Amino acid sequence: MAAATASKKLKALMNHPAGPKTIHFWAPMFKWGISIANIADFKKPAEEVSYPQQAAVTLSGIIFSRYSTVIIPKNWNLVGVNMTMAATGIYQLTRKVRHDYFSKEEEEEEAVSALAKE
Repeated sequence: MAAATASKKLKALMNHPAGPKTIHFWAPMFKWGISIANIADFKKPAEEVSYPQQAAVTLSGIIFSRYSTVIIPKNWNLVGVNMTMAATGIYQLTRKVRHDYFSKEEEEEEAVSALAKE
């Protein structure tokens, strides 16, 4: 009984308008590579993060998240990958901004307090 149900579900997936027989399935699958690479870059120092690259990843994720909710056939894999792209891009931009603008203030405050102690 369970095997028959699994077989029906697999057949339904294969024949879905956004299933593996269509570009609607494979385009988001390859797009996951961008999100995975962005997640791997979380280990990179913040000074190596690129504003233009992360802005492009973020905007692409935001714009196409909206688009992927209104297209037919509904493609939840595409929604998920675009939301992940937006989230990872926002995280990387946040890291970069914090490094570029807020870590310098902390260093200056430490230098001022060190001078005050002398």
